Amino acid sequence: MNKDPFKEYIKGTEPDKRDKGYAWHTAIGLQAVDGLKTSEYLVQTAVRNIEGEISFEEANALLQSYYEENPVRDSDDRTEEADKVSARIATLLSERAFSFTPNEYLSIHRKLFTGIYSHAGRIRDYNITKKEWVLNGATVLYGSATELRATLDYDFSEEKKFSYKNLSMDEIIHHLAVFVSRLWQIHVFGEGNTRTTAVFFIKYLRTLGFDVTNDIFAENAWYFRNALVRANYNDLKNGIHETTEFLELFLQNLLLNENHPLHNRTLHISGTFKESGKANTDSEKANIGEEKANIGEEKANIGEEKANIGEEKVNIGEEKVNIENAFTSKTASNVRKLQEALGTESIFGRSDVERVLGLKPTRSSTLLREMAERGMIEPVTGHGKGKYRFRQHES
Repeated sequence: MNKDPFKEYIKGTEPDKRDKGYAWHTAIGLQAVDGLKTSEYLVQTAVRNIEGEISFEEANALLQSYYEENPVRDSDDRTEEADKVSARIATLLSERAFSFTPNEYLSIHRKLFTGIYSHAGRIRDYNITKKEWVLNGATVLYGSATELRATLDYDFSEEKKFSYKNLSMDEIIHHLAVFVSRLWQIHVFGEGNTRTTAVFFIKYLRTLGFDVTNDIFAENAWYFRNALVRANYNDLKNGIHETTEFLELFLQNLLLNENHPLHNRTLHISGTFKESGKANTDSEKANIGEEKANIGEEKANIGEEKANIGEEKVNIGEEKVNIENAFTSKTASNVRKLQEALGTESIFGRSDVERVLGLKPTRSSTLLREMAERGMIEPVTGHGKGKYRFRQHES
């Protein structure tokens, strides 16, 4: 589906449809924190719910029946998880019931992941590490397994005692960023922590009087996760300090409808991706003579070029369809994550793909070749062998 079916509901005037549209849009967008993609069937089911044809309970039942009749055979395909968790998140976001307690937090995880994770709703009893692209493969130090419940109880107790009275909005947003980053850092569960934290946090914000019915979570879920990572990572010998600045930008957009650019590449501790875009302009101008010299090869025949436009260029309207049709679900997820991390300005090669996605060299090379064959990336000269960037498509 090329057009986002939920934005028209979010911008609409009917409160019930607007609220449901927001719930589904956010629920589906949050799957990006784990690189997951929902199915077309889920979108169709969501629209039926928004239009009032079926209830949330019926939507969840339909998804359960659908996957019983159409079991996923590829163990790497997590579409079923994305669909079911999306429907459950949408259901929870549409409910006004909420209590600010550790048990509520655990309950949300159980409701989201029952039947998907064997540990749904249970505190992990083992220590974990996770390689993070934004940290160049390093990991956040998560809560110790032996102290998780005590740490969770403490954070809730401290937040309950905290008073927002007489604080400026900047101070409120800073405190909220600190609170949610500490809650997330505990990483109470083996999997599903970010999605659980996001749902809990949205519902908590409502109790504080914030209307969060916009598309910030839906369209910037991976940024939210990376901002949480940066708020909990120190590498003092290399001048890296934990910071809530990125979370605060996210919250300013979410709560105050501000319009700060939220680009994942700006969060990377190396600064490599943030700076490469600026370098591109000069190199492109320097190579303009070479590009013009090759114009005969680039545009050999206008008629032939137009005839082959489907192979030479992917237009915006077709790009999403081509990604889904051309790749497996897992590979499509990797492509989208690369696009989000690198944008259209960054010049990148195999080592960057390895770093962003955690893939081995051979698989990274294969992915680059497949994207080049489908016209999604183009080779860049003047930056060494095997350098590319994503094509910029005109609307």
